[in-house]
Amino acid sequence: MTRRGSMGSWLEGGPAGEPGPDDGADRLGLPEAGPGSRGGLGRRLVALGVDWLACLAVASVLAPATAEGIFLLRADPMVTLAVFAVENVVLVGTLGTTLGHRLLGLRVAPLGVVDGSWALGARAPGLLRAAGRTVLLCLVIPAVVWDGDGRGLHDRAAGTAIVRR
Repeated sequence: MTRRGSMGSWLEGGPAGEPGPDDGADRLGLPEAGPGSRGGLGRRLVALGVDWLACLAVASVLAPATAEGIFLLRADPMVTLAVFAVENVVLVGTLGTTLGHRLLGLRVAPLGVVDGSWALGARAPGLLRAAGRTVLLCLVIPAVVWDGDGRGLHDRAAGTAIVRR
């Protein structure tokens, strides 16, 4: 009989959400704690909220859809999404971090295979990786579907991981 552990999958992980022996940070070559370790879900969500609020403010100034109501809710939703996309492509592509990531001690790092194992890059992912990652992030669904490493499909497709600075 074939066991789950012997069948490779992009959704590898322990049973019932428990970490397995080659799960998560170990499989990617990331440290368990400290700089370079996997960014926690709470930090990532707060960083996303900070980025979205900043984009709402910029979009409310650049393209208000209405003159009434709360300032941050005056922007056209598609303009807000466009500002969010531009922020992510430019900042992640060049600096490896958005405003929210920076404030919460996170960065987007490229992953690459070195000698058959994953290696964490110290540089920014680059504009091409950032653009692909951002398109998938803006579609939302790939960002909320995670693999056994705790990375969203947008990070997996771009070959990146959100890690602590």
